[in-house]
Amino acid sequence: MSKLPRWPSGPLPPSLTGRGRWPGRRAALAAASWLTSPLSPDDYLGLLDPLWSARHPAGRVSAVRPEGPGAATLTIRPGRGWHGHRPGQYLPLGVEIDGVRHWRTYSLTSPAADRTAEVTVTVKARADGTVSPHLVHRTAPGTVLRLGPAQGEFTLPRAPRRRLLFVTAGSGITPVMGMLRTLARHPGPVPDVLLLHSAPTPDDCLFRTELSVLEKELAWLTVQVTHTRTGPRLTARRIAAACPDWRDRDAWVCGPAGLLDATERQWTAAGVRERLRLERFHLAPVLPPGADAVGGRVRFARSGTEVTAPGATPLLAVGEAAGVPMPHGCRRGICFGCLVPLLDGRVRDLRTGEQRGEPGESIQTCVSAAAGPLVLDL
Repeated sequence: MSKLPRWPSGPLPPSLTGRGRWPGRRAALAAASWLTSPLSPDDYLGLLDPLWSARHPAGRVSAVRPEGPGAATLTIRPGRGWHGHRPGQYLPLGVEIDGVRHWRTYSLTSPAADRTAEVTVTVKARADGTVSPHLVHRTAPGTVLRLGPAQGEFTLPRAPRRRLLFVTAGSGITPVMGMLRTLARHPGPVPDVLLLHSAPTPDDCLFRTELSVLEKELAWLTVQVTHTRTGPRLTARRIAAACPDWRDRDAWVCGPAGLLDATERQWTAAGVRERLRLERFHLAPVLPPGADAVGGRVRFARSGTEVTAPGATPLLAVGEAAGVPMPHGCRRGICFGCLVPLLDGRVRDLRTGEQRGEPGESIQTCVSAAAGPLVLDL
């Protein structure tokens, strides 16, 4: 059987990205789609190099660095389907293990940058896990991983207040590390940042060396680390003692449920709940069918089908009801098997109410609803 020719790996040539002498790349690819039907030109680009596909975003691991016992940081060079991230968001990764693709989400630990920059995730191997041990112990540079869109609202605002408080425990430090690295590069007005972190032992403290270096180099950063094997755990009372002006700071807390619940009660009782941001590592419940939302007209570009979608109905169900073949998996927002590129318009996440929409961005149709007129690449 003849093989497809191998093109050099790496970024797309300017003529294919549209950044150089071919500014009309999207129009040209659309015009060529009738030649490649039922596949698209993008599907063939993905066969030549997975990083060239915008429809199925991917990234190539460029480095794997040990990050303490049973943990590693993976540096990933994303392909052209990647749309960047905000500091604090998490990244869905599709990992092939024994011929089966598994999806997991990991916090991005790299600073915010343009969409062409490498990104990092730091993974702690779970003793009972399938994907995390594979990523930590058996993933080599050159491995290709599928990428979902960066997600989450546990983020650093574009213009943060001057005084900030971060409270983390265990691997809860990972999203905050992306925020600290972003602030270290672009601090804006001189901030006042306090990080309270706890880990079982010094060896279990992720980023221990880097945190020490950052504290020495950045006059505005104070780091306090406690070790729970030899000392007390972080509690709301101990947080208040370590940070007397906690009521006046914007706060981000990520860690075990007990820590999150305690801080939420304390901030609520003090009447400053709006200043607290929590990261809970589980899915939010889907909004009920009667939730107040505005739908819109949905056009499926390839099939030419158009239908009006209610604002509380998943686009997966809308497409299936209209007879459009829809990719799907778990139907609960976990596996990312339903990703479809959004060509135009905006969608609303049925779990959080968040609206999003950037041309070419892949969306999860099983947990996304129309937020006005939109076009899907199906």
